[in-house]
Amino acid sequence: MIELQYGIERAGFSLEVNLELPSQGITGVFGVSGAGKTTLLRCIAGLEPAAAGRLAVAGEAWEDTRAGVSLPVQQRNIGYVFQEPRLFDHLSVRANIEYGARRRHGNNGVSFDYVVDLLGLEALLERRPHALSGGEAQRVAIARALLCSPQLVLMDEPLAALDRARRNDILPFLDRLHAKAQIPIIYVSHNIDEVCRLCDHLVVMDAGGVTASGPLQDVLVQLDIPVLGGSNAGSVIEGTVSGYDSEDDLSCLEFSGGRLWVPGAAGAQADTVRLRIEASDVSLCRSRPEQSTILNILPATVDAIQSVESASILVRLLMGKDRIVARVTRRSIRELGLREGESLFAQIKSVAVRAAAGRAPSR
Repeated sequence: MIELQYGIERAGFSLEVNLELPSQGITGVFGVSGAGKTTLLRCIAGLEPAAAGRLAVAGEAWEDTRAGVSLPVQQRNIGYVFQEPRLFDHLSVRANIEYGARRRHGNNGVSFDYVVDLLGLEALLERRPHALSGGEAQRVAIARALLCSPQLVLMDEPLAALDRARRNDILPFLDRLHAKAQIPIIYVSHNIDEVCRLCDHLVVMDAGGVTASGPLQDVLVQLDIPVLGGSNAGSVIEGTVSGYDSEDDLSCLEFSGGRLWVPGAAGAQADTVRLRIEASDVSLCRSRPEQSTILNILPATVDAIQSVESASILVRLLMGKDRIVARVTRRSIRELGLREGESLFAQIKSVAVRAAAGRAPSR
């Protein structure tokens, strides 16, 4: 595990965190601007001199204020990816990536050829940074961070400076990184779609504190976290590709609550895929509609009801072993007379799919 206990007090802001994070996969740190996400990363990297607390990675204490332990920045085995790529303009892409090797803490890390292949950089190696798009430059920055053989990678909103098209260019490479890299990553973002697509564990921060921490699927369906309400409300479940209808270009996905149809080829037979269902794309009805343009209408049980805005209510539904969230109006709840424990039907209008092993998502 990665143990984090940090406190900072300064004018207008305080940070207080006490976390245990998994030492594999991607941990998302989510919250609005000013929640303390970047400050937490700076504490981990040793860039916050006012920070007091403890940091232990794989049982090794990198910082322990009480014991007088505080490794300097250069001795912390960390790869850091900032919002801006921060490449050396006078060096080629190859030389920028190789710069990471100079900071290696051992010979047990990934190879140059591996990171170049992983991030699709073969055709860019002889270019200079000024000839790269924003997404290409950020992929180079990630490669450089990986090549220093880190025990931990910190990513501070690496896609925030990119427009939608450039974000879409780089996300499939981050999918591959998630699927193949063995290095734990802490990924800061205020974009819920990025978090749901990439992360396994989720930490929600607000006003310098931790609101929730746990497996992504479990945290997303907590109805009492304000930042996960409104337009951010939704759920993530896993499904298995069970078929493809070439005539209608639809994939069939099986999960514990039944069967979902999604547009396009979601993957090969038996592939495991991640499904993101936004709360606004789920509507509720007492009886199953006989005629509807919505393909996915499944039985569900009301698990919890939570008021989030003056007009909106979040309803958590049990579907098999999975939980999804619907956002409906207060009037709809009253007119349907919904109560916890009742059975009904959920109409799911849209499902975002991220296939396993870094395949591109479909919608």
